[in-house]
Amino acid sequence: MSKKTIKDVSVKDKRVFIRVDYNVPMKDGVIRDDTRIQASLPTIKYLLEQGAKLILASHMGRPDGQRNESLSLKPVAERLSELIGRQVKMLPDCIGEEVEKAVSEMKSGDVVMLENLRFYKEETKNNPEFSKKLASLADIYVDDAFGTSHRAHASTYGVAELLPVRVSGFLMEKELANLGLITGSPERPFVAVLGGAKVKDKVAVIKNLMTKVDSLIIGGAMAFSFIKAKGFDVGRSLVDENLDPAKEILSLAESSKVELLLPVDIVAADEVKQGSPYSVSSVEEIPSDKYGVDIGPKTVELFEKCLGKAKTVFWNGPMGVFEIPEFAAGTLKIAEAIAKTDAVSCIGGGDSVAAVKQLGFGDKMTHLSTGGGASLEFIEGKTLPGVDVLDDADAGRIPVIAGNWKMNKTIAEAEALAAEIVEKTSGIEDREIVLCPPFTSLAAVKGKISGSKVKMGAQDAYFLEKGAYTGEISPAMLTDAGCSHVIIGHSERRQLFGETDESVNKKIKAAFNAGLTPIVCVGETLRQKEDGATKKIVADQIKGAAEGLPGDLAEKLIVAYEPIWAIGTGKTDSPDGAQDTISSIRRELAAIYGEAAAQKIRILYGGSVKPGNIDALMNMPDIDGALVGGASLESGSFERIVKFVI
Repeated sequence: MSKKTIKDVSVKDKRVFIRVDYNVPMKDGVIRDDTRIQASLPTIKYLLEQGAKLILASHMGRPDGQRNESLSLKPVAERLSELIGRQVKMLPDCIGEEVEKAVSEMKSGDVVMLENLRFYKEETKNNPEFSKKLASLADIYVDDAFGTSHRAHASTYGVAELLPVRVSGFLMEKELANLGLITGSPERPFVAVLGGAKVKDKVAVIKNLMTKVDSLIIGGAMAFSFIKAKGFDVGRSLVDENLDPAKEILSLAESSKVELLLPVDIVAADEVKQGSPYSVSSVEEIPSDKYGVDIGPKTVELFEKCLGKAKTVFWNGPMGVFEIPEFAAGTLKIAEAIAKTDAVSCIGGGDSVAAVKQLGFGDKMTHLSTGGGASLEFIEGKTLPGVDVLDDADAGRIPVIAGNWKMNKTIAEAEALAAEIVEKTSGIEDREIVLCPPFTSLAAVKGKISGSKVKMGAQDAYFLEKGAYTGEISPAMLTDAGCSHVIIGHSERRQLFGETDESVNKKIKAAFNAGLTPIVCVGETLRQKEDGATKKIVADQIKGAAEGLPGDLAEKLIVAYEPIWAIGTGKTDSPDGAQDTISSIRRELAAIYGEAAAQKIRILYGGSVKPGNIDALMNMPDIDGALVGGASLESGSFERIVKFVI
């Protein structure tokens, strides 16, 4: 599911309608948790840096088509103003003459916020006239509200249909990337943890997961339907009236050899309310007058053991009545167990995310989804209207010229070089230009390329988000610094600093998780070339890099073939030789992901690329660009390489 993002379109001086999810918890006009506002900042900041005019649209609560001042987005506009350091003008409505006038007077860099969309019943009904009025405000549609993407409302579907450009924001891109890891080629063992109330609400999700997981853990109220389906009394616990779905899933687990773990003991209470007396009982002896309200200690131990072996975890739904403190222990223990693993962990919204945050484990999880219902429908395999309506990524391979400055250029020198390159490559639309300066010059280069088509990358990243890793830089830090790309697995990193295929693989996934495009380097030594081992070496490196990476993400990879013997030596592979190796790389990618996906992956050549050989290289059918070293340190040489002739 490869969709265009805001990085793929020009937004300078354009009116951009951004569907955000600012349905934040409020009390007495005060925002209780601004997580959703914070999550939208990367998209907003990027668009502002590119010179767009931003029109923010969201719903809040359920006003049922009536104006309700307690559900106004005014406090959100005030909070967002503080976070981005500029005024967010709160408009009195979301449609109408006053709104149209305010939008028509906007200048590049201005931000306005429309009033709560659900003050109009036409929003949830996807009313065509309402959609037209909203669409008339903008030139470009951006969806950064994954949590609403499973609903075909006016602002999530109708408006997008009417605008010529409709792309995803960084938050939406991150959601699709991380959920794609779960549904694509997850590292194994893959364990799914499901809780919640009723089996019937998650039958389709469970069936789909059964084809993907090694173990399925079921807790929460719906576990009692399975326990009863196995012939045990569950007292007054909540169960589905129809036990057939639970029986079908038990049978499916047995036939598919999927390990299905159910509670072996539970917390039973007199009443489902705070302060009610409770005790622990085995599932075979649940008192007839009690309610099951949480998983018991033996069950926690059983589930922890299973999770301890996992390499991939998806979790959605609490293990008990999480909102009552006495019955929240099971949910919190599961959150802690997942946090302790080194697994790729995706938490599917709702109480599961709340539990993770309550314990301070947010930074220990790979991804906290902003959409509970949307994430479940994605996992179920359903088409999400708000995602489906977005423009697909281009099938054609846009050439990439990336300059790797390595350990060169002071801040002043980097500023000057970046400014020269921006000036000399201005107006080029049919190829992607990426500059990769040292970490110390990222901020300086960002300032010089802002508003241009030139993008910025970094030369390396660590695979963890934060922590006591002196000297390392996380992918999230690079995104925050303005990077869109990152070089991973360069031969100099492999030779001098012990980079391995395993660490390259982890870094690729971490880069995608942060919204970065990885430029993954592969290549052989002179001895390996002389031994005729080139294709085997690069094939092994490709397999290591691609381990557990789903096809929809792999399509966004940029691979750079850099023969180590040619880097910095002045030697270069012949165009035919480079084509031969790169075509073998594409065949290897096709063997992993299929021919259609392999044809979308861009493969660059690197290794003493110069103005004198770029045209011949770029005339090869499988070479989609160049990773340029020394020649990128002089603006004239780099300009000529960027302006290659086919």
